[in-house]
Amino acid sequence: MPEHEGRASGKVILVGEHAVVYGVPAIAVGIERGARARAVFEGQTCELRLSVLNGEPVRAVVGEDDEPVARAFAALLLSCGNKRPVRVEAHADLPAGAGLGCSAALGVAIARAVVGVCTDDEARAHAMAWERVFHGNPSGVDAAVATMGGAIVFERRDEASPLESEKPAAIEPLEFGTQLVLAIGHSGVSSSTKTMVESVARQRERSPDLVRKTFEGITAISRNARLAIEAGDVVALGKLLDMNQMLLAGLLLSTQEIETLCMTARDAGALGSKLTGAGGGGCVVALADSHESAEAIVSAWKREGFAGFVTEAGNREIRVKRARAVGGAA
Repeated sequence: MPEHEGRASGKVILVGEHAVVYGVPAIAVGIERGARARAVFEGQTCELRLSVLNGEPVRAVVGEDDEPVARAFAALLLSCGNKRPVRVEAHADLPAGAGLGCSAALGVAIARAVVGVCTDDEARAHAMAWERVFHGNPSGVDAAVATMGGAIVFERRDEASPLESEKPAAIEPLEFGTQLVLAIGHSGVSSSTKTMVESVARQRERSPDLVRKTFEGITAISRNARLAIEAGDVVALGKLLDMNQMLLAGLLLSTQEIETLCMTARDAGALGSKLTGAGGGGCVVALADSHESAEAIVSAWKREGFAGFVTEAGNREIRVKRARAVGGAA
């Protein structure tokens, strides 16, 4: 019986989340943790079994279940053009709702497993069909990083409402002047990207001038963050992360847990820290000047009751292998 495997990267957004939905450049990097999937074409149904870090296993059968996972799987299969019965097993070593791209990584990994071998653009398109079921109309940055790994600048070309339809985007690989050492801390609270995106959209309708000025500030931060990354200026980048966090907090995206994580990281020696992803929960990213410093940040978080881990980003390719047919070439 034919079998395929697929893999994809998790991600961290360094700067630009939420504003990216309205055309502001965002910088995102792939991390070692991600998702993997295996598809076996057998049986009489299309069945998905998936698990995420610290989550309960989920089983969904297309046509039998009306849960979001089943509908997302059906949308992905339709996008892939798959009409054969298939059983897919997928796992993500990322927590769900944490801002680390768990959903997109699963979507890309499953798409690659179902198709067998496909281009990055094809895998990303199939994953977006999956993503829209869970998140309404996300920016697409998660799917882009899940597909490509490495580091990218992601920019939408249409500033219309993010709740209407998928917008075209420019995706540009980014060269780093130095490796970035990151500590990732989990607030312990799940967050809904769709809910938080809709919240910002409502604020934009009620207070357009205030949100416009906030997005202008984030635009400047994103542009300067790119320059700092390319120059290898981690001190400047850390300050920009702190500034971005302040503006995101002004959009009511931060929480007490996030603020505690950020403050604890700075007290432990972080060059800068901020929420990463949708906000309202999820994770914080802290920039460190060494692995030792990053480990000290994670230890400080653990003393406060939060989980965390250390990772790197930059020119050394940090990605999970592309989908390949079992026993075949990538």
